[in-house]
Amino acid sequence: MTSTETSAKPTKSSLTTRIVIGMISGIVLGTFLQWLMPNGRDFVINLFLFELSLQNFLVDGVLEIIGQVFMASLRMLVVPLVFVSLVCGVCSLQDTTKLGRIGGKAIGLYLVTTAIAISFAIFIAIIVGPGEGVGMTASTSFSSREAPSLAQVIIQMFPTNPFEAFAQGKMLQIIVFALLFGIAIALSGKAGERVASLFTDLSEVIMRLVAILMNLAPYGVFALLATLFTTVSLETFGNLIVYFLVVLAVLFIHALVTYPIMLKLLTGLSPIIFLKKMRDAAIFAFSTASSNATIPVTLETATKKMGVKNSIASFTVPLGATINMDGTAIMQGVATVFIAQVFSQDLTLADYLTVVLTATLASIGTAGVPGVGLIMLAMVLDQVGLPVEGIALIIGVDRLLDMTRTAVNVTGDSMVSIIVAKSEQQFDNDIFLDENAGSKIEEIDFHHLKD
Repeated sequence: MTSTETSAKPTKSSLTTRIVIGMISGIVLGTFLQWLMPNGRDFVINLFLFELSLQNFLVDGVLEIIGQVFMASLRMLVVPLVFVSLVCGVCSLQDTTKLGRIGGKAIGLYLVTTAIAISFAIFIAIIVGPGEGVGMTASTSFSSREAPSLAQVIIQMFPTNPFEAFAQGKMLQIIVFALLFGIAIALSGKAGERVASLFTDLSEVIMRLVAILMNLAPYGVFALLATLFTTVSLETFGNLIVYFLVVLAVLFIHALVTYPIMLKLLTGLSPIIFLKKMRDAAIFAFSTASSNATIPVTLETATKKMGVKNSIASFTVPLGATINMDGTAIMQGVATVFIAQVFSQDLTLADYLTVVLTATLASIGTAGVPGVGLIMLAMVLDQVGLPVEGIALIIGVDRLLDMTRTAVNVTGDSMVSIIVAKSEQQFDNDIFLDENAGSKIEEIDFHHLKD
């Protein structure tokens, strides 16, 4: 290729850059639209003989459609990706008895990080005192539900109808069925080998689907954040700024200090490289506020960029999206202290221990979808006798915090996946050290579908 041809070839910015541009552009547009429509009043433009409503046409129309189609596309891939990847992972294990060891390590690490997260959050909240002297009263109520028992959680992990579990996206049931199905394939001789080969091919196709969606992500992220920021009220932050900042600070400390320290101590790997490679997945999680919807991106990041073998990541990533709620635990810890202070109720050491235990156990089996943290918080408040209607005080700022804590959750999923893979010798150190690892699969030429 001549130098003239090389210079004529257009340069393409990285996916991360394009996603960040989409995110910032969405925030700016949403804020501008909110300024055009103060106090919820619509802004109507006379265009020739037609009246164009910004709210109905742009916000509830174009932006809402793009954002929700993008979210639906991500969710569309979650169940087939988790099932196919996990079946492939189990088939590739030479010794299926390793599953118990891998599962024990993953669950143990997830529960430990969750307990650390909520304990640290409570400690910081007590020192700062975000609810002291606020004098606010709840204007609306928030209904709670009873926390499931450990026995219920275990029983509900096993599907009575796997197709129903697929249709409803019950992740723990899908994981259990995929494990059993993968073990059956591994034990089925020649027939199992043929089926395993089919699943390997399906896995490759689904990962290409993930790559296609990642290339469309800047537009989806733009639409989601533009829609969100048309409704975010700055007045709400004025009342809850201390609570908001405390939760945000603890989330950042957990993601940028706790995780890197654990990674360094348990694997010896560079935390800087880890955090750099988490950028795309963290931005996805922030934009969608859903650990489940981010599973395809998290799985691709762990395997293609971090070097975790699929036999490990296919199990630890979807499991983490279901039970790893470090970000949510941080919110619950700070919110519990905040609500107790607002209503002038003192909590004992036993109450705080109850909060830690309840939040940690309640995270198991809780769906990784937007807003689930508030439902879990209602359970926690019930356990220590605090008024559940206090949740109404923090609903206004919870959406932004929900987005941030989801980014923390998926970072924890990847960190635990690396630790487990490293301990099982299922980790490729060369891929982890390669700055460009995984970038090739993200390059999709929509003009030439075949080489």
